Amino acid sequence: MADKIRVVVLYGGRSGEHEVSLKSAASVLRHLDRARFEVIPVSIDKTGRWQWNDLGTIDQAQAAALPILPEAPEMRLARGPDGRGVLIPISASATAPLEIDVVFPVIHGPLCEDGTMQGLLELADVAYVGSGVLGSAVSMDKDVAKRLAEFAGVPVAPYRVLTRKAFVRDRASSLAQAIEGLSLPVFVKPCNMGSSVGIHKVKTRDALDAALDDAFRYDVKVLVEQGIDAREIEVAVLDGEPLFASLASELNPNAHHEFYSYEAKYLDPDGARVDLPARLDAAQMERVRALAVQVFAALECSDLARVDFFLDRRTGEFCFNEINTLPGFTSISMYPKMMEASGVPYGELLTRLVHLALDRHRQRQSLERGYAS
Repeated sequence: MADKIRVVVLYGGRSGEHEVSLKSAASVLRHLDRARFEVIPVSIDKTGRWQWNDLGTIDQAQAAALPILPEAPEMRLARGPDGRGVLIPISASATAPLEIDVVFPVIHGPLCEDGTMQGLLELADVAYVGSGVLGSAVSMDKDVAKRLAEFAGVPVAPYRVLTRKAFVRDRASSLAQAIEGLSLPVFVKPCNMGSSVGIHKVKTRDALDAALDDAFRYDVKVLVEQGIDAREIEVAVLDGEPLFASLASELNPNAHHEFYSYEAKYLDPDGARVDLPARLDAAQMERVRALAVQVFAALECSDLARVDFFLDRRTGEFCFNEINTLPGFTSISMYPKMMEASGVPYGELLTRLVHLALDRHRQRQSLERGYAS
């Protein structure tokens, strides 16, 4: 049998979505085909330390969230002498450097899926799952993603953008600007954060100050979006020729959650009812799947993404909410669930993503790196 493909599952990270990543990675480790792949768990703790974890210890624990093992050897990623990516232990007493084939970054949020990690992986010249530097960066920024989607003809809800610098300099002016032309309620969101971290539904003018203060804890740019009476619809997109869009799902937060918050997603087992497929007629389902593919292409995404929409109850129109280029992979995450409902089981999905990453890396390697006249 041919040698197994060596896959580094990268998890943790220095972001507000660190704990979500630990849960996602636990599911990925359980479902990766061990007959095809040699799996190397690598964690990034909240201080930014990279650690090479023991797969046997993790498998034995069978935890819903992967641990950050304090005794695991610290290591770094680099480009090896033959051009392959290598894991290099920092401690001289640790194991020898290990060549790797592909990195599966199961990490979310800033410094993880915003192009930063992708740039590091490009410099190490290693294949990796997910969008490249450009697609990751523009997709992570809710403001830029909406601008590009709108330019491509995809509707978006009205919104305003505030910067922390301007907010600190002139709070009163920023508060007025935040809701100029909008009507309450509005949603306040950090521009570069996922998993609904730092998001608030603001119903009164008095509540706007605290919502902005909290959102600015997570980002230097905050989006204030018009609240609309809408249904929340999601579509999973998988790269290929042609791009594949899953059946859409619909999220219905329970009465205790006014929107699909972090608590509803990850802390409350009954946080929302999910309709999969979404209760859409054939024309609506076709429309939202087409819009998801349109957004994926417009934002230069690769491999996978979950695209989220609002369906306005009054007008019946879809508008783009946001895109996640490294969506959650927990046992309750919607990306793998939508793919499974559309005929792509979890294990097969992971295998396809690894091969998509390897194919894209081979294409990049075929490019000329120099110029001779």
